[in-house]
Amino acid sequence: MSKALRYGIIGSGSMGREHIENLKVMDGVAVTAISDPYEPSRKAALTLAPDAKTFTTHQDLLSSGLIDAVVIASPNDTHVEVLKDALTTDLAVFVEKPLASRIEDCKKIIEWNSRRKALTWMGLEYRFMPPVNEVVQRTKNGDVGNVKHVSIREHREPFYPKVENWNRFSDRTGGTLVEKCCHYFNLMDLVIGEHPKTIYASGSQMVNHLDEKYEGKPADMIDSAFVILDYANGARASLDLCMFGEGSHDKEIFTVVGDSGKLESFLPSHNVRYSKREDWGKATSWGAGGRGGSEQKIVLDLNVKYLGHHYGASYIEHVKFRDAILQGKPAEVTLEDGISSVAIGIAAHKSIAEKRPVQLDEILD
Repeated sequence: MSKALRYGIIGSGSMGREHIENLKVMDGVAVTAISDPYEPSRKAALTLAPDAKTFTTHQDLLSSGLIDAVVIASPNDTHVEVLKDALTTDLAVFVEKPLASRIEDCKKIIEWNSRRKALTWMGLEYRFMPPVNEVVQRTKNGDVGNVKHVSIREHREPFYPKVENWNRFSDRTGGTLVEKCCHYFNLMDLVIGEHPKTIYASGSQMVNHLDEKYEGKPADMIDSAFVILDYANGARASLDLCMFGEGSHDKEIFTVVGDSGKLESFLPSHNVRYSKREDWGKATSWGAGGRGGSEQKIVLDLNVKYLGHHYGASYIEHVKFRDAILQGKPAEVTLEDGISSVAIGIAAHKSIAEKRPVQLDEILD
């Protein structure tokens, strides 16, 4: 293209600005419009994209004629109203996770999207983190055989403050297991190859935000949970989330075990480890009787120009989104991926609240 692909950003809080940082260093794109009702966020975004025109409403941005693509990074509970307008346009649309905070809103969005021809991309960047993607691709290539057991552990710091403290409340975010963990449920489905049937969960607000109140309303985001997913093909997956585990060396560990091998990714160390069951116990460089068949390597993508908060994943995802627009390709990550990952999170919260297993069909039907 002789001209840059023009991007509009709806929502210029921390994640909106993260998208601008990625777009700033990409070839063939420019941020030309920003909308946000909160003036400090607009001003902060303008320091990153000083030539962009600013708007206080998303409607004005969408109708401005200044953009070819739009990135929606506003609070979770606003996605449904923004998408109601954005999906009536011919713009390429990128919507940040989660798709929405309520399943009924997700269903509306899927229906609206079915009527359009333009590209719609679901932002689930964790699958593009280089070591995670290595595990996904090698699993798909059969390196572990038939997938039987998947686990993800995230031990990290608490939620960061956001504008108007919207991320302190389940009714605005969908709850921690929607807001934070939809990424992980998407990864589980991706490597197992289907959606779970049954979700069991235990979790609570144990340490974080216990004394926080905003306009008299207490923060209610859980900070610790175990979630187990059972799949029809016999595979099983588990999530171990702790949001008061700041001291962890590797905050995110993704493990896939099949009937013939095991793959693991570790972040932020960027390690990937692989072992084959048939080689266990054979003499290796580790010594006779050691961890036979083990392979360990650092996985990085040297084409990434901005690492950001997601180890380069957002940059990789934006390159793929840009190329899909320019080449007329379908989205690699769809709104259907978005609704299933939200539904699993909602089911997990329901399991916690009602102290019982929850069928995914209860949420989706």
